[in-house]
Amino acid sequence: MESNRKNYNTTLKADLIKKLKILSAETDRRQNDLLEEAIEDLLKKYEKKAKK
Repeated sequence: MESNRKNYNTTLKADLIKKLKILSAETDRRQNDLLEEAIEDLLKKYEKKAKK
């Protein structure tokens, strides 16, 4: 595990967790990696809106 990582706990809708688990299995990627990708995409989306 990278040294610059920190724990971050939250709750999610049960149906989102189920879909995330399925996507993780289908893509053979860790759920954490998928969540990080989604957060990065969300931040980029809002950066673009803020620049307009």
